Amino acid sequence: MTIITLQREKCIGCNYCAEFDPEHFRMSKKDGKSVLLKSMEKKGFHTAKIPDDSIFEQADKAAKACPVKIITVKKI
Repeated sequence: MTIITLQREKCIGCNYCAEFDPEHFRMSKKDGKSVLLKSMEKKGFHTAKIPDDSIFEQADKAAKACPVKIITVKKI
């Protein structure tokens, strides 16, 4: 299982996450910030639990590209 977490409030709208991992990230047309698809929000953290480990590498590239380091990716 792969867990992706996004701190959306801190997003600066650079679009790197959506470029590196368009399957899981989109940019909001309303405020220009990143949206983690199929995620649950709790206390400002948006979390998606994906049972497929094969997406880890792609999601990790998005996390490493983020200039404000608000994306975390874990394999459990």
